[in-house]
Amino acid sequence: MLDRLFALIVFISVVFAQEKEKPFIDGVAAVVGEHIILKSDVAQLVNMAALQRRLNPATDMEKLLTLQEEVVRSIVDQKIILEMAALDSIEVEDKEVDRALDQQIEMFVSQAGSEEKAENMLGQSLKSFRREYWFEMQDRLVTERYQQTLINKVTVTRDDVVLFFDAYKDSLPNFPSTAKLRHILVKVTPGEENKKKAYNELASLRERVLSGESFAGLASQFSQDPGSRASSGSLGHVRRGTLVPEFEAVAFSQPVGVVSEIVESAYGYHIIETQEKLGDKIKVRHILISPEITEGDESRAYSFAMSIKDSSATIEDYKALALRHSSDQQTKEVGGDLGWMDPNNSPIPELSQVFKLLNAGECSLPVRTGHGYHLFWVDAFRPGGRPSLDLHWAELENMALNKKRADWYGEWVSLSRDMFYIQINDW
Repeated sequence: MLDRLFALIVFISVVFAQEKEKPFIDGVAAVVGEHIILKSDVAQLVNMAALQRRLNPATDMEKLLTLQEEVVRSIVDQKIILEMAALDSIEVEDKEVDRALDQQIEMFVSQAGSEEKAENMLGQSLKSFRREYWFEMQDRLVTERYQQTLINKVTVTRDDVVLFFDAYKDSLPNFPSTAKLRHILVKVTPGEENKKKAYNELASLRERVLSGESFAGLASQFSQDPGSRASSGSLGHVRRGTLVPEFEAVAFSQPVGVVSEIVESAYGYHIIETQEKLGDKIKVRHILISPEITEGDESRAYSFAMSIKDSSATIEDYKALALRHSSDQQTKEVGGDLGWMDPNNSPIPELSQVFKLLNAGECSLPVRTGHGYHLFWVDAFRPGGRPSLDLHWAELENMALNKKRADWYGEWVSLSRDMFYIQINDW
């Protein structure tokens, strides 16, 4: 045990080192066929996993030891799968690797709190990390694609589901009550007078920026975007497709360093400055002024929602009204369909409060949420409780399929290991 602890202490001193250029002696963690797995590569992956799991070397030593063992086994299995994938000509494009790597780095920065903190925790610059980890990410994507290709061949029959249920029914958790739901969203929009007032306020701020006042200072003082105000209006580095369309169209097309004209979005009015362009990513900051919502605006939206309810006598009426009036662009084309939902675990938290008041086959009263007024329609209810083949077939079928795929894949990996020379060294 003391030897393992000493090895981990040495390992942590490498992984979490703040002196990025400090040299250390590398070694071989494992050998798989003709592939050599270096301890430094394992250290990098453990560091990433520890960062994601928020493990602290000072207090989570046993967890880090276990994590180190898991990572070594995972890399060994990955090398085996890569060899098998090469035989089946499984490939991924470079742009897929770039995109996945960008997402990984963005997650690190978000979890760490800043790029500087992420670099400190990784023990290297993000640029260096991107360069060193690119081929690891490529291998990971190839592995995942091959795994998916393999398990997609595994299916279940009706007898498989029944056998799964009979074997595990006493240990399966209770299922929640669910409903097949639709909704129409009526947003609460500000009146013209307050829209004009907000526009003029932002126009004044824009003139002050153009006259030489600090964009960052004015954003910190006046911007009504709580997510960026504390950062002087900065949204950091963002990828194309992550911003609202009106904002994004301007932010990606305008020259660097230029303060935009006033841009209107669903959030209000913005002035935007693009600070840096990096392909499909930009660094951007903005000032947002949102028009005030008055009681009159609330009353107008509620009355409109009630008129929709009164006109929704049938499901056909409801679908037509959803297409014409719902502000939810993702569901209006499909009659407001939200699918089967657990009211206690849904993207609309208020749903749990009104769930028992909903009736199948009729439009609900307007329900106020942070998005506006929702008008729900229940196509059907499905009771919860102990798992039942009659009531919960779809869920049980999915559980049986996942279990069969996991068992099949575990056996496949075990058999594949026997085809290669494997040596795992002590640390």
